[in-house]
Amino acid sequence: MTIRTLAFATTFAALCAGQALAAGPTVTTTFGPIVGAAVSGVAAFKGVPFAAPPVGALRWRAPQRPTAWTAPRDAKTYGPDCMQKPFPGDAAPLGVTPAEDCLYANVWTPETALKGKSKLPVMVWIYGGGFVNGGSSPAVYAGDRFARDGVVLVSFNYRVGRFGFFAHPALTAANADGGMLGNYGLMDQIAALHWVRDNIAAFGGDPGNVTIFGESAGGVSVHALLTAPQAKGLFHKAIIQSGGGRPRLLPTLPMTAPEGQRSAEASGLAFAAKAGVSGTDAAALEALRALPAETVVDGLNMATSGTPTWAGGPMLDGKLMTREPLQAYKAGAWSRMPVMIGATSADGFFFGGTRDQVFAPFGARRAEAEALYDPKGDGDIKVYGWAAAGDRMFVEPARAVARVMAGQGAPVYQFRFSYVAESQRGQWWGAPHATEIPFVFDTVDARYGAALTSADAAAAKAAHAYWIGFAKTGVPTASGAPAWPRYEAASDHILDFSFKGPKVEVDPRKARLDLVEATVP
Repeated sequence: MTIRTLAFATTFAALCAGQALAAGPTVTTTFGPIVGAAVSGVAAFKGVPFAAPPVGALRWRAPQRPTAWTAPRDAKTYGPDCMQKPFPGDAAPLGVTPAEDCLYANVWTPETALKGKSKLPVMVWIYGGGFVNGGSSPAVYAGDRFARDGVVLVSFNYRVGRFGFFAHPALTAANADGGMLGNYGLMDQIAALHWVRDNIAAFGGDPGNVTIFGESAGGVSVHALLTAPQAKGLFHKAIIQSGGGRPRLLPTLPMTAPEGQRSAEASGLAFAAKAGVSGTDAAALEALRALPAETVVDGLNMATSGTPTWAGGPMLDGKLMTREPLQAYKAGAWSRMPVMIGATSADGFFFGGTRDQVFAPFGARRAEAEALYDPKGDGDIKVYGWAAAGDRMFVEPARAVARVMAGQGAPVYQFRFSYVAESQRGQWWGAPHATEIPFVFDTVDARYGAALTSADAAAAKAAHAYWIGFAKTGVPTASGAPAWPRYEAASDHILDFSFKGPKVEVDPRKARLDLVEATVP
């Protein structure tokens, strides 16, 4: 074969490959064209870069612009989820292998929206996982059902573990991003929202009607974004699912603190010492950035996150986070907008213990707590212990946030998700943490498979419809379902997603939550 023939063959093959790639729906983003896949009227674009790979010299840097491209880029499969040690038994297992190069977004949109001048509501999902686990690839997070129902759904990855939340004196001294330090995972979230603002119109979405929603660490992230000046104007409505609001189980550490006190930098120094890196100069930073990704993970996940070498997630950096969310809300230092907030009926985590450990936090009002949580005195500690822990971690903090926001005139809607899939009712006394997610996404088929029942499917349709109604108008409405009233402390009404369908009621836990509020440290 001559050189000319070989060149022709190579060019022809490239053209054929390009034509095959172009057969899918195509969108031109600010960084280059992408080609997705269409199924049943929904166009999906996956693994789209919204920032440069945060590797090498970009490890522990604010996200940077990706390198632009001109040839159509294949966007039919997820990019890697962010580097981590997956958590065994995760209800939303990752669908791809984690890697440090992970800053990718995914978009689902009605195929028809790509052909006209649609301005559909946009929802942006932020996953949970304790800031050490999680990603956008789990099957229960697929956005095709939202797109089917007229919403452009965006998900994305943000750095977790020590890649996403890390402080060290050498980083502080380098000061490469104008003082933006420590909260790299939150910076990723803001970068993704900038990408949505600049690109979503090309997918048929309305950049002026963006709702962010997240669960657990994703809900905590929504709190952070509502109170971060850098995120102002990037979204217009917010949904907080099991995001707490008061100081977290793992406390929000300051970046620095007097010697001998816990700080994010102290945790970073402890990790560096364990990894064999000493010093606080540029050489130390270079050595830290040269560590293999697996060494940085160091076994960290949801089961091991109590280690002193881990700062616990978001930290008080003086830029993105200047105080705890509830303090910021009380000061009016937040982007006021419509908010949905709530928790599941068996939310939280109970790690075992004694009756005394369950009720000692109530102090002098212990007897009241025992009467409310275990009135007969012979209950199962796994039930009353879990209930007390969940009220403290997630349920009462959600009410506290709702009361502050409503008191400032913001439209707030509080929910409780109590529905339990029929196949699980013999195992769960209530709806555990995160179990509402497949109902919200209407992906219960992916979660429960052959065990799915018609009642489960109906519960998913109801929850999914309310979330969409909120994204469209700022008021959570669903056809044929109860009208959801704005939250007011005086009436204390919530919407409960119960076994018998959504129902509006005065919060049945009012006495319990009042007691929790009165005994908050």
